[in-house]
Amino acid sequence: MNCMEKRNIVITGGAGFIGSHVVRLFVNKYPEYNIINLDKLTYAGNLANLKDVESKPNYKFVKMDICDFEAFYDLMQREKIDGIIHLAAESHVDRSIKDPFTFARTNVMGTLSLLQAAKLYWESLPEGYDGKRFYHISTDEVYGALTMNHPEGIEPPFKTVASSEGHKAYGDEFFYETTKYNPHSPYSASKASSDHFVRAFNDTYGMPTIVTNCSNNYGPYQFPEKLIPLFINNIRQRKPLPVYGKGENVRDWLYVEDHARAIDLIFHEGKIAETYNIGGFNEWKNIDLIKVMIKTVDRILGNPDGHSLDLITYVTDRLGHDARYAIDSTKLQKELGWEPSLQFEEGIEKTVRWYLENHEWMDNITSGEYEKYYEEMYKVR
Repeated sequence: MNCMEKRNIVITGGAGFIGSHVVRLFVNKYPEYNIINLDKLTYAGNLANLKDVESKPNYKFVKMDICDFEAFYDLMQREKIDGIIHLAAESHVDRSIKDPFTFARTNVMGTLSLLQAAKLYWESLPEGYDGKRFYHISTDEVYGALTMNHPEGIEPPFKTVASSEGHKAYGDEFFYETTKYNPHSPYSASKASSDHFVRAFNDTYGMPTIVTNCSNNYGPYQFPEKLIPLFINNIRQRKPLPVYGKGENVRDWLYVEDHARAIDLIFHEGKIAETYNIGGFNEWKNIDLIKVMIKTVDRILGNPDGHSLDLITYVTDRLGHDARYAIDSTKLQKELGWEPSLQFEEGIEKTVRWYLENHEWMDNITSGEYEKYYEEMYKVR
């Protein structure tokens, strides 16, 4: 795909965490593209995330629900959309356990609405699907969970410049692009369904689609229901740090700007109908990650080493809490030359500093309904 061509691209969920980083990258890197940020502005969508690009001539915001087929079909025709980068989704497992219907509506029916609108519009054009692309961003949680048969940690089979010193793997198995889907939560089930619909539109209609599955993201502008911004904010305010179970669940962590770079690369150079895993090539037990955050925040705030360890508060484990996720991204590394740029400790340093320097952003969104949700979700055991 020629990056110098004029393109009209919709990025759904562009006011959210990952989406805002993708919008910013595309608006700044491709001034010849028209970038439309389409977002419903639910609790996690925040236009303040994009103040630095909102006046750019190649940027436009459209408030819209992706489930509104007629409105999106009209937008496709009016703006002559030739590329869709689909990030809009309900994405928090805890919320999906309480309200699976909303996840099915947004993640499944919303994706289907976009696909059908794109199909009808693109098939109506003389060139058909030529030069078009529907890129769907998904999660590694669709693969299910991996065994943690090496809780003490072993030497991992792969490393990159982003692998932390003393980086360990906690099992022999990893998520590959060929791993069979086995979702466990309502969230991952809804994302698995949306992935299948995207692939079905390629298989059935020939729509040029790509799917990527990513590991846990972290970095600036993340809504503080997720672990890292939640804990940074709580340490700053000397609030308890609610740790599920024993804190031994393992996740792979990916710095959000590295993810945005991967999305850019895959959108332009990825092979149609392919799947790519995007991960940080590092596994962390939750409790070890939390201790790194505490150490980093305390140091930056000028607190004595270990000052905030007493804030760790163990709470009842989440229903169906998967033990371990670990993603293998070597296909993306070998075929397209992408790998993460930061070790986790470097990324967490940048992340902590951003939240501490932008505490007004955090304070503005951690109020009202969020406070009620927080109290309900993290009841102390």
